[in-house]
Amino acid sequence: MMVEAGGLVEQRKDTMTMRHVNSKVRYVNKPIKKLRRKKRSKPVASRVPRLLPELFVACREVFKGPGNVPPPSDVDKLCSILDRMKPEDVGLSKNLQFFKARGAVTGTPRVTYTTIYQCDEFSLCIFFLPEKAVIPLHNHPGMTVFSKLLLGKMHIKSYDWVDPVHSEDPVPPSQPRLARLKADSVFTAPCDTSVLYPTAGGNIHQFTAITPCAVLDVLGPPYSKEDDRDCSYYRDVPCSAFPSKWRNYSE
Repeated sequence: MMVEAGGLVEQRKDTMTMRHVNSKVRYVNKPIKKLRRKKRSKPVASRVPRLLPELFVACREVFKGPGNVPPPSDVDKLCSILDRMKPEDVGLSKNLQFFKARGAVTGTPRVTYTTIYQCDEFSLCIFFLPEKAVIPLHNHPGMTVFSKLLLGKMHIKSYDWVDPVHSEDPVPPSQPRLARLKADSVFTAPCDTSVLYPTAGGNIHQFTAITPCAVLDVLGPPYSKEDDRDCSYYRDVPCSAFPSKWRNYSE
């Protein structure tokens, strides 16, 4: 829904002045100067966030529920929308106080998020990371995730398992596993959308905010503890820490 701000119309009436002359009341007609009316500029309509509804409709068409990975054509469809999205499409602006430079950061910066929409098939949410905030290494089990950096500068590090785990052969959470580095780069908004898949594309990743950041995430399907899609956190350890186990792998 678009709300336009209308202008105020000032209504003016011609008036007649009255004055006393020789104790008699007389009416003196004075010429009334015509006010030169300024040309009224047309009201500027605020930018309508049409891409967010478009993204929502596309997600409903693309995500088919657990166990379904979108085909390349559908991935391209979502990326084409997300690549065009700007902060204003979700009600954000670089002029907000959160994104302005501050003094020295003290303590552990708090990461917050807001959910735009969530159903069984997908979810749309925005993460807000203050400067130097970190979302530790975490996974996205059985999920396809589209991440769009809307504002800020961020370092992203991601991994994929060398040997993906099958449901019939689970690995205990405490047991170390070999992972391959997928990305270790700095991204600055605006930039292309990144996509990760259940077993590829950097399913395990970490976000570190160099400046205050806002990230729009599209997850399909969303996290669900009841459906064995709970989030797990990790820490990376060099292969040299386990020489007898993975001596043949380079770091």
